[in-house]
Amino acid sequence: MRLVKLAVASLSPTVGAVRSNRARVLDAARDMAEAGIALGAFPEQVLGGYPPEDLVQWRAFLDAQRRALESFATDTADCPTVYVLGLAVPVGALLFNAAAVVHRGRILGCVPKEKLPTYNVFYEARTFSRGGPGLSLDAAGLPLGDFLFEFDFGTVGVEVCEDAWAPDGPMRRRCLSGAEIIVNVSASPYRMGVVATRREMLATRAADNQTVLMYANAVGAQDGLIYDGGGYIFQNGRLVLEAVRFEERVSSAVVDLDRTRRLRLEHTTWRADCEHHVRRETPVAIIRSDVATADTRGLSYPPPPGGSFFLPPPSPPPTDARDDALDDLFEALAMGVESYYTKTGAFRSLGLALSGGRDSMLTLLVAWRAAGRILGRTAVADPAAAGRLITAFYMPTRHSQQETRGAAHALAEALGVALHTIPLDEAYDREVEAARQMLGGQPPGEMTRQNVQARLRGQRMWNWANTSGALFLQTGDMSEKAVGYTTIGGDLEGSLAVIANVPKTVVEALLHRLHARFGFAGIADTLATLPGPELADHQVAEHELMPFPILDACLHLYASEKLAPADVARALTSVCPGYDAAYLAACAERFAKLFTQSIYKWVQSPLALHVGSLDLDRERALQMPVVQRTEW
Repeated sequence: MRLVKLAVASLSPTVGAVRSNRARVLDAARDMAEAGIALGAFPEQVLGGYPPEDLVQWRAFLDAQRRALESFATDTADCPTVYVLGLAVPVGALLFNAAAVVHRGRILGCVPKEKLPTYNVFYEARTFSRGGPGLSLDAAGLPLGDFLFEFDFGTVGVEVCEDAWAPDGPMRRRCLSGAEIIVNVSASPYRMGVVATRREMLATRAADNQTVLMYANAVGAQDGLIYDGGGYIFQNGRLVLEAVRFEERVSSAVVDLDRTRRLRLEHTTWRADCEHHVRRETPVAIIRSDVATADTRGLSYPPPPGGSFFLPPPSPPPTDARDDALDDLFEALAMGVESYYTKTGAFRSLGLALSGGRDSMLTLLVAWRAAGRILGRTAVADPAAAGRLITAFYMPTRHSQQETRGAAHALAEALGVALHTIPLDEAYDREVEAARQMLGGQPPGEMTRQNVQARLRGQRMWNWANTSGALFLQTGDMSEKAVGYTTIGGDLEGSLAVIANVPKTVVEALLHRLHARFGFAGIADTLATLPGPELADHQVAEHELMPFPILDACLHLYASEKLAPADVARALTSVCPGYDAAYLAACAERFAKLFTQSIYKWVQSPLALHVGSLDLDRERALQMPVVQRTEW
């Protein structure tokens, strides 16, 4: 029996906060040492923060990470734990996204990332160089390359994030060269549904390579990217540990490495691959450490889950997969707001314009949850404290509905949020008259009259936020943003767009879920109304656009699946049954036209939280030319 205690740490670094990040890592490292951990893993680029983007072009930023790594090694010289942590490492004109291995005051070596993603939200190949088989470089006195690390408990291979997502990644050759444990340091962003994909993929890698696989993921958010944290330990495909997501913590488990060795001997297919590798390939170089690691004599053999080696553990009560996904989405959005608020250090409170419609109601609920996370123990001791961190403004005009007015006040009261009513009609009349004078006496058009109201709200929110030091939350959703059902200088205004990548149908579903969870007054009242911006009498968004289920289907099929309008129309006949085919074809054509003509609008909107495989941040998942025609 070869028992070893392993740990994965979910931490929330901030890009550039090298001293603070190092302190965070050091605290967790000491906790690991006290807990008898033999091998502890931290997230990708945990010292410099991820993604650093072009900040890595500042040499002083890279030098600071190297100093932080060296001082971390010095400060953990008395710790028996082996630590794996991520940072950026320059070598001459090359720069690597690497993982360093530290033990007993020594930096044993660094292993660079090989698979550099340049898709969706990633741009790593813009700044980083790739590792590869047999690479061996001198990084200012540190070995950097394709290495294994041997300790008294076993042999360890190290890789970085995307390396595990590719079946032909470095894990294969490292396991065939003798690695019994693979440590993957990661900063893998959240998107709806990713947890099941991630878990299944990692289990497959651990099974294919007959290895113990440790996966440590970052938590928190950086700009619009959200990291859901958590971590895993798999042994030869079997799940040993699944860490809690959406919070910073260290999680550990004990494994018997002799079990991995035995399973490799029994697995004839894997053994045949190993024989072929040994005969045909150069084995991965090994860096050995002769210094003792954590004492394993007090470890107990890990008991089987549920107490039986022959039966699976009892299953927990089944949960609804859609409810679970919506709960995760709510937590992710709240964590995105929390991290933006705390990591920038520029704000003293949260604020938004609350109309009582679906979008602003959901944004207020997210802000309330974010405020609870920001306040932490204070919010637990004083539940009303979260509401006091938020200020909301209701700015009605003659077109505002009584139903949404009542819903806004009801929800604000339920959450303990101060809601101030500031009517717009007087200012609106003045602006309309000013526009008439500028037009030489001609009255402004209906669209302009509507936009005046939205712009007044945006201007007032900025005026308040500038003086109060508040984080002004923008409340628009993805569906309306995609087709330009927005106002530049109006509802597109804000410091952070909270739900700008959440489609309207998901907004609706999430509000239903939050009403079921919390039962707050006002949510049901809003859901009972027809959605609309209330910039004209009896205004209904679906009448002016198209039914939101059709609009969201068009958004997915056109912007995500990249189908042409004719193919979108064909797909809609099965995706949205019950509608006339000619009507669906007209919707597809109209969507494509509105989407293309609205790009100039949404590229001017504030930074948005990324929660899906598609978003409308031009610098993230969908990079669209602003000037284009659809003649193709």
